[in-house]
Amino acid sequence: MKICQLSRIRDVNAEQWDALLGSDYPFMRHGFLDALEHSGSVCVERGWEPAHLVVLDADDHLQAALPLYRKMHSYGEYVFDFQWAEAWERSGRHYYPKYLAAVPFSPVQGPRLLARCEQGRKLILEYLDQELERTGISGMHLLFNTGLEDASLQTAGWVKRLGCQFHWFNRSYQHFDDFLAACNSRKRKNFRKERLSVADQGISFHWLAGEELNATVWDAFYPFYAATYLKRGQHPYLTPAFFHMLGEVMPEAIRLVFARHDGHDVAGAFFLADGTSLYGRYWGCLEEYDRLHFETCFYQGMERCIAEGLERFDAGAQGEHKLIRGFEPVITQSWHKLQEPLHDAVADFLVREQEGVRAYQLEAKDNLPYRQTE
Repeated sequence: MKICQLSRIRDVNAEQWDALLGSDYPFMRHGFLDALEHSGSVCVERGWEPAHLVVLDADDHLQAALPLYRKMHSYGEYVFDFQWAEAWERSGRHYYPKYLAAVPFSPVQGPRLLARCEQGRKLILEYLDQELERTGISGMHLLFNTGLEDASLQTAGWVKRLGCQFHWFNRSYQHFDDFLAACNSRKRKNFRKERLSVADQGISFHWLAGEELNATVWDAFYPFYAATYLKRGQHPYLTPAFFHMLGEVMPEAIRLVFARHDGHDVAGAFFLADGTSLYGRYWGCLEEYDRLHFETCFYQGMERCIAEGLERFDAGAQGEHKLIRGFEPVITQSWHKLQEPLHDAVADFLVREQEGVRAYQLEAKDNLPYRQTE
């Protein structure tokens, strides 16, 4: 087998890539990664230089793959290493560029290092070790994996970092009221009041998916997406072309909801879905309405999970406001391998940090709204 490094995902056969993925998990599909690059959302000019690794057999069939980027900053990752960068720079060295194995702008758990056999996985990790030694790059980071690669990464000397997100689980609910029935009476009252406040403002919701997604729909949605960033004085990560391209190549995975008031849309939210999970990604509004964010991004998504029989709703990174609405604290993980002496210092720090993250998860569970059971 041979290993190659590619400057664009389009140089990999799409069917072979998706076959290697072996699931409908949307964020690692060839079409998703290609839409990021071909739309200009991920490119050298934006600090994301594609450097994907693929392992091919003698017949040029794909045996292993890793979506990889040379990063010139640490934005759009959601596993924060700014303090590591500052310490490395203070020592007179350059932290950037670094290698990042992740799905850009998507703090969503999933497979990362795809491989049909351990040999293919080993070839990729050995190549990264050689790059670390040959180029003097500060380090390598693999984010939000689900664990299939853990043993290989640990053997290769990577160290694990833990984080915490909040996910909602559909426990075979048939209706939203079934979820409410699982909550204590005070929280049930609060949820109903919160949803009623949105309805009383005359706001309704309209879902779109599949063939309903067209250029007009994406042109209507993009101002909502962009507004979230522009309000903070930031440039939107994704270009308008990304949504148009994604709608063409994988419409079956997309769920889009608009909030409507007085006959026109005032907010929108973008979701992706696979056979088990709903993923809330982007939202925005152009006008301010009380509790609209919670209804659009959380309650509407929960109802969508119930309607489609999906098991889990990942509504995005961070946000303790999710906790009191029934989203449970879930441990996430990433892996890191850095130049010495930074690697040893980070490894020591991560041992202590892991204890804090696990303690936080246990404490956070006390704030969930569910009724106590014997």
